[in-house]
Formats: sequence, C-alpha cells, structure tokens
Amino acid sequence: MSPDSLKIRLRRTAREWLLPFAVMALILGSVRSSVADWNDVPSGSMRPTIFEGERIAVNRLAYDLKLPFTGLRLARWATPERGDIVILHSPVDGKRLVKRVVGLPGDQLAMQGGRLVINGQPLVYTALSADCWQEQLGGRVHRIRRDEGRPHLRDGGPLRVPAGHYFVMGDNRDNSADSRVFGCVAQDAIMGEVKAVVGSLDPQRHWLPRWERWFKRLS
Repeated sequence: MSPDSLKIRLRRTAREWLLPFAVMALILGSVRSSVADWNDVPSGSMRPTIFEGERIAVNRLAYDLKLPFTGLRLARWATPERGDIVILHSPVDGKRLVKRVVGLPGDQLAMQGGRLVINGQPLVYTALSADCWQEQLGGRVHRIRRDEGRPHLRDGGPLRVPAGHYFVMGDNRDNSADSRVFGCVAQDAIMGEVKAVVGSLDPQRHWLPRWERWFKRLS
C-alpha cells in the first residue's frame, strides 16, 4: 500500500469512526455537566439514607441551568430547600460531596446534644433503635444515624448562615465531615439535587448487589 493510499484510508477511518464517537462523547458530556449526572458514593457519611458503594442520580436542573463544561449560570428558577439532598464541591479540596441541606440563608443554627435547633426551635426526634433516629426537618421526615462512641460533633453554635450560603450535614451525624467542619457552602458550589439510588453494591460482601436498594427514591 502506497503512503498516499494509507493516508486516504486513515482519513476515511477517522471520518467514519472517530468523528461519531467524538460527537457522542461531547453530547454525553454536555448532558452530564448541565442536565443529569450520576455520582458514586465512596463513604458512609449519609447512612442510613445512602450507603457506600451506591451510585446516585443527580438532577442538575433542580435549581438552575449552567453552560456545559463551565460554572456559568444561564438561568435560575429555584433554590435549595431545607431537607434537600445535594451534590456540592467541597470548599476544602473541591471534591464532590453528598450532603443534606439543613440551614438556609439567614437561619440561626445550633447543635445541642446532637439535636438541631433552627431559629430557636428544636427539631422533633424519635428513637428507632440505639443508633438510628427519625428527624423531622422542614416538613420532611428522614432517618439519621448516631454513633454513641463518637459524640464530639454533637454540640455547637449558635451561628447565622450568611446570605447566599447553606449549612449542610451528613445523615451519619457523628461520622460526617460537613458544614460543622468546613463551614457554610455557597450556592454556586451546589451542583444539583440527588433524587434516587440507581445502583448499589456492597463493598463488605465482595461488591455483591444490594438488589433491594436499586432504583430507590430518596427523601
């Protein structure tokens, strides 16, 4: 095969195979960065709501629309609500984190014995077991986990959440690095709302599926 024939064949291969793949990758990347995404959960900081080894669905359009591959906001139609589970960039190292919004801009928050007090009103808690409690937050009811051996994060505040910022916490209250550690989070750092578990594998059981948690809606 002559060099000219080889060049022609390479150009044809690139046109017929590489270009469609590049277009598909661009479309998929655009969708993931501005419409819908997924995120793998490496830790148990959101137990008992989300387990390590799970893949969660993220609605990138929950609050706003951003230009794909950038942080430039094109439109905003909502803001995070108390109780939302969100994906955010850590203010410390920029890593993706999944946490629950507990404090809104202007709120005054305090922790007393592991119980949240928002604007002077203690939340209602119901004990389900020794380490699992039910918390009523913003009209929503969800479960939290407490570790009796690690009570060091149970008291703090009061503090005022600045304008344009949110106070976020993990549902695994005694085993979560959250706003108690890195402070309030700017709204621009919140990437979207988590709505469901789309897949779940158990790292403690050789990554066997937790079938009962697949496609589970979160609250």
